Amino acid sequence: MGNWSVRPVDPFGGAASALVRAYLHDIVSRYRGRPATEAEVDLAIADDPTDDLAGFLAAFLGEEPVGCAAFRMVTEDTVELKRVHVLREHRGQGLGRALVEAVERAARDLGARQARVDTRSDLIEARAMYAALGYREVAPFNDDPYAHHWFGKRL
Repeated sequence: MGNWSVRPVDPFGGAASALVRAYLHDIVSRYRGRPATEAEVDLAIADDPTDDLAGFLAAFLGEEPVGCAAFRMVTEDTVELKRVHVLREHRGQGLGRALVEAVERAARDLGARQARVDTRSDLIEARAMYAALGYREVAPFNDDPYAHHWFGKRL
């Protein structure tokens, strides 16, 4: 991965906040077909709070945060991936895969034996990455109106 590093960061700190806003700006813009407003990003944060995260990992190029992945424990042996995102200009280099694999390691360290994640139909790259990492489509595990695909994996 060259000069990349992936490490845990404070989920409420500056790097995490900036990465989450970039993630939500990207997916809200894709959903709306136009650039998202700051108010829409604020609403997305309020609609899907992540104040219960068990871990938040950031990818850095040098000291610049360029991607993130987080997880929450949903049962004592199951984690749910959240906020998996790589800034557009850094995509296609395996960083998303490295982030998900780092989350899986951190989750296993906490005793998790399975992981799950949901995503939208238009996030084709995410769906392809999860499939390549061994995630398989499963029955819906939530009623998120923006989720169209649900995946699970044994860790």
